[in-house]
Amino acid sequence: MDPLDELRRLCLALPETTERLSHGEPTWFVRGRKTFVSYADHHHDDRLGFWCAAPPGVQEELVAEDSDRFFRPPYVGHRGWLGVYLDVEVDWAEIAEIVADAYRVIAPKSLIARMP
Repeated sequence: MDPLDELRRLCLALPETTERLSHGEPTWFVRGRKTFVSYADHHHDDRLGFWCAAPPGVQEELVAEDSDRFFRPPYVGHRGWLGVYLDVEVDWAEIAEIVADAYRVIAPKSLIARMP
């Protein structure tokens, strides 16, 4: 399974989500304006992963719990965003939950109500 294809599938399944390049990476937006997930394969020591919005406290909790799979991303980590490595064994059900949570942080309530 290609991690980018699977991440794309998860993101684009959410209401009014679009994809375009941002800073040279595939990035997913709510209503074409607000980023909730960004693919990352060049910012952190040649590791493959993604960055996403996260509810308050989640970044600190997951990074402390498992720093082999989660990290504080550059540029947006100070805002609580979560980094998730994709070059390790990946639990795609867990990734789906993380992506859905990222969407919930960014999307308006009217779109959250339409989530599958």
